[in-house]
Amino acid sequence: MFKKNILVTGGAGFIGSNFLPYFCQKYQDYYVVNLDKLTYAGNTANLAECDKMSNYIFIHGDICDAKLVESIFEEYDIQGVIHFAAESHVDNSITGPLPFIRTNIEGTFILLDTARKYWLETPFKYKAGCGSHRFHHISTDEVYGSLGETGLFTENTPYAPNSPYSASKASSDLLVRAYHHTYGMNVTTSNCSNNYGPKQHKEKLIPTIIRKALACESIPIYGDGKNVRDWLYVLDHCKGIDTVFHKGKSGETYNIGGRNERANLEIVNTICCILDTKKPIAGKSYRSLITFVKDRPGHDKRYAIDSTKLETELGWRAQETFDSGIVKTIDWYLENRDDHS
Repeated sequence: MFKKNILVTGGAGFIGSNFLPYFCQKYQDYYVVNLDKLTYAGNTANLAECDKMSNYIFIHGDICDAKLVESIFEEYDIQGVIHFAAESHVDNSITGPLPFIRTNIEGTFILLDTARKYWLETPFKYKAGCGSHRFHHISTDEVYGSLGETGLFTENTPYAPNSPYSASKASSDLLVRAYHHTYGMNVTTSNCSNNYGPKQHKEKLIPTIIRKALACESIPIYGDGKNVRDWLYVLDHCKGIDTVFHKGKSGETYNIGGRNERANLEIVNTICCILDTKKPIAGKSYRSLITFVKDRPGHDKRYAIDSTKLETELGWRAQETFDSGIVKTIDWYLENRDDHS
């Protein structure tokens, strides 16, 4: 008999497929249901470790399918939700925003409203035995917009999303907030900085740099390469989510950042230097492949997260520096190149 039944959405994506093996191993008394639509960004091969675990099950489906979500709550008596599922590629949101509106807004609404119906009798009154049930929503620092050369995003930074992707995530954050204030639902939200690490889809910046370099193709960098992001190693993020889900205060938001600000050009130079040592090519450096391309519309200049609240109130700390995490990431892609090329 399991202590809790937890629904994880989008667990076959990058962050989810790092979270689930960690979470299922740590909490072997939890039964974990992974619901994923398996879009281009989902890969069940990244969950091979979980397939051998008795406390894990995968369901192929869409969070926008209300009947399916309701059937999962009914069949598995879901007592907690950890909501990763989202369309997240900014470039794709610019060329085709509709899937972002459907998945990130409508899908989040369906999950919230299903949880409300199964857990609450009336607003602010939980059904017997449901008082500790929690909905945790994973979001992004992009909802805050763009920073200047100084300053950090805090949990009190006003929302100012600049892309269809970040606007859809901001909308989902506000829905989660509304369900807490209107219905008294036990919710938490975490907004993270840029993740990197094993299993990330090849479209993202760091996998693109590694993939293009190893193929001796031009490495594209938007604009002047001076856009700055705070980089968070994915397993540190997973541990932060675990901490907020179990220890966070209901209705609160917690920022999760790595305190590792790097400009895109610095990222590509670092990766090229490491590859020059680990996988050298005759007669030149991988840096010779760097090519600057036209900047994308609405490209925010700088993001940086202040994780003080999470660190001081809940005791979380990022364990990887960028210098240590990027070596682990490159080693993983070198070992798994055939599957992620």
